[in-house]
Amino acid sequence: MFTPELLQKGLAWLLTTGLKIVVIVVTAIILTRISRGLTRRLEKVFLKGREDEESLKRARTLSGLIRQFLNGLIVIIAVMTVLAALDIQIGPLLATAGVAGLAIGFAAQSLIKDVINGFFIIMWDQIRVGDVIEVAGHSGVVESLNLKMTVLRSLDGNVHYIPNSLIDAVTNMTREYSQFVFDVAVSYFEDVDEVIKTLKEVDEELRADRQFSEHILSPLEILGLDRFEDSALIIRARTTTKPSKQWEIGREFNRRLKKAFDRKGIIIPFPHLTLFAGQEKQGETAPLRVKLIEEHEVMKKEN
Repeated sequence: MFTPELLQKGLAWLLTTGLKIVVIVVTAIILTRISRGLTRRLEKVFLKGREDEESLKRARTLSGLIRQFLNGLIVIIAVMTVLAALDIQIGPLLATAGVAGLAIGFAAQSLIKDVINGFFIIMWDQIRVGDVIEVAGHSGVVESLNLKMTVLRSLDGNVHYIPNSLIDAVTNMTREYSQFVFDVAVSYFEDVDEVIKTLKEVDEELRADRQFSEHILSPLEILGLDRFEDSALIIRARTTTKPSKQWEIGREFNRRLKKAFDRKGIIIPFPHLTLFAGQEKQGETAPLRVKLIEEHEVMKKEN
């Protein structure tokens, strides 16, 4: 039964402890709303003025992760404050939670490393879906990216699932723009200036083609005579294209360059070897024994 004394104690509890709990809960609700507004502002910061789908996805992932962290922190602090207001000793609870958290941490340290690595990869905008990258010994197109893992599909169609904890270095081949490097081999007897002129002509022809011109960002950059190989001179050049278009442009350039070399008689040499018999101290050259074998003799030996 409710006695006046019990009712008085209940009113006193409501005006003291109950009021504290209400204030704590209301404060927690207000803080969660503030965190929601803050993460929305952060989402605009992460977008950096971009409106494409991948940038929006990245911004929402980061802002959502921060909002969940803030909300979790607010709830934990609110619960601990309510327990303290109810005169419940939270020391033993914290000790138990600490031991359990330590055990879970040891068991899930790989998962935690995946999430932390994934967070920074997304935050620093190192990788986007559709990029062609090389990472952890694999290369391919990024099909999906989240806090746990990165999924690549290689040129041969194989799918690679790479935990983010294994990613220590990323090579992004399609960030903002791409480039294709040509190492053109020609005979030592060719005029280097004529070869360079032919390269420029092929580039102009390619950039005039509507099928390819929209993918090429700048004229061919001639880097010059790069090195002397055993059988050829190597002339290096470079073209700049839209992301992931460098291989298509490079293959078409090579096709047209081969046809242009054929028209002009510019030789792309096969590997060959020059023999030098050498000289003695007196300046005499040792005889080089050469034996010619008739075709019918070769056929006899084969039979």
